[in-house]
Amino acid sequence: MFETSSAANAISVTQLNREAKGLLERGLGELWIEGEISGFSQPRSGHCYFTLKDDNAQVRCALFKSRAQFLREKPRDGDRVRVRAKVSLFEARGDYQLIVEALQQAGLGEWLARLARLREQLAAEGVFANQRALPHPPRHLGVITSATGAALQDVIAVTRKRWPQAHLSVLPVAVQGPQAVPQLIRAVAMANRDSDCDALLITRGGGSLEDLWAFNDQHLARAIFHSRLPVVAAIGHETDTTLAELAADLRAPTPSAAAEALYPDQRAQVQQLTALKQRLWRAQRARLDQAAQRLDHARSRLRHPARELETQRQRARELERRLHTAVRMRMTSEQQKADQLTRRLQQASPARDIQRHRQQLAMLTPRLNNALPRRLAADRERLEGAMRALNAVSPLNVLNRGYAIVERVGSQTPAPGDSKVIRAAHQTQPGEMLSIRLGEGRLAVEVKRRYKPRP
Repeated sequence: MFETSSAANAISVTQLNREAKGLLERGLGELWIEGEISGFSQPRSGHCYFTLKDDNAQVRCALFKSRAQFLREKPRDGDRVRVRAKVSLFEARGDYQLIVEALQQAGLGEWLARLARLREQLAAEGVFANQRALPHPPRHLGVITSATGAALQDVIAVTRKRWPQAHLSVLPVAVQGPQAVPQLIRAVAMANRDSDCDALLITRGGGSLEDLWAFNDQHLARAIFHSRLPVVAAIGHETDTTLAELAADLRAPTPSAAAEALYPDQRAQVQQLTALKQRLWRAQRARLDQAAQRLDHARSRLRHPARELETQRQRARELERRLHTAVRMRMTSEQQKADQLTRRLQQASPARDIQRHRQQLAMLTPRLNNALPRRLAADRERLEGAMRALNAVSPLNVLNRGYAIVERVGSQTPAPGDSKVIRAAHQTQPGEMLSIRLGEGRLAVEVKRRYKPRP
């Protein structure tokens, strides 16, 4: 430690900050701290700088590029995070800060959570449903913004460039801090009540979530919703979206973009009008030329009525002559067709065929009467011959010559491979009942004994 009991032992500021830095780093070491991110920035160097805060205090933080490259996603203002950091001091400015080694998300920041709840509440009330028609361009625009802010200068510069005759009235207000909300609400009310404006523009430049928080006030959003004048809002940068912008009739990403949306480019309109004038002149000239051409054509076709009537009479006489000729020719043709059809009909008369068929029938009837008995006699003779041939081969004739057929009685089942007719003695068994069919009648016999065939 330094000895500072007298002015002679005074130390430099550099020595003081170096000693304080050493005490902080040695005394506290590495800690886990939880808080909400605010004022996050990442310049080209790749290092990240932000403020970690809670309801009562805040501390600056530095996350160097070697550690920042391992982040899964880039932190945003309002994020609630936990950081593992070493307490240090930036000697050049004497600022107490945290050197962050690791960063974890700890949930949505309180401000963003409150903003989300307000957004849902106002959406349910219909505050974000404004659709008032904007004049294009506005005759008299009321600009509600800071009188010293860059946003006002951007609006004025763009408006003068695009629409020099525009009439702007500035309603100066605070755009951040505790007085911002009441001043913004009063400005909206005064413009609706006392001014002859036909549109309002509420705008300010970019900033952190805290800087823009006044434009997330629910009372301001409702004042914009109830305004009789259409409202355009351009708050912060394009990535910032406030409740005031959602309640407005038109949201612009930047103040300059709002002025461009409200006022057309006069020079572009002049060029467009010039081009339209030239197109109109060319179209008019072409139409006049076409009309003159049609007039010349009509004049060349114009004829005296007497000549036209004579022409029509001649045409009528010619058509009458042609009609009479065509009728005569048609009648002659139809008469020829009728004569031809009459001749064909006479030639195709069925009377001759009927007479011819009658003659054929009279001639064939006696032949049929003569041929039928002969055919029956021949068929009877063939039938008798067939019956004789059938009797010659009938087994019943064989039985009449003294032969018999030996069969098993119907209830007995023959052995496998045997049939009902007995052809050999070995097919029977002693005591078996057999049926013998003779030329006339049957005999029932019982097998007493089997005899082997003689050699």
